[in-house]
Amino acid sequence: MAAPRLGKVQLQIMQVLWQSGGATARHITDELSKTSPIAHSTVQTLLRKLEAKGAVTHEIVERTFVFRPLYQESEVTETVTRDLLTRIFGGSVYGMVAHLLKSESVSPDELRRLRTLIDKEGKK
Repeated sequence: MAAPRLGKVQLQIMQVLWQSGGATARHITDELSKTSPIAHSTVQTLLRKLEAKGAVTHEIVERTFVFRPLYQESEVTETVTRDLLTRIFGGSVYGMVAHLLKSESVSPDELRRLRTLIDKEGKK
């Protein structure tokens, strides 16, 4: 089953869970607040929504909810990428990569790595 669609902050919550393997709402709030203030109640609401979507589950440890991701980061990345590729670029990998190369700053090292990857994929 494909991973559910996630909003920006929901994805940030998932990233905390992937890094930690599991976390309380308070821990997630503290981690997210390091880069941008977020209300604890907002995190709690988003965790409930993530649970309703089937993206996370929880267990009760010493009367505290500990949340765990139900999808691997790679599964969510694949779903988001496929959705972007299909909806925005009509399924064209060339269109997506061309757009990124034209609109984003790409370092010489990244360009070298991309050329290596393209050469490797071309030999299959």
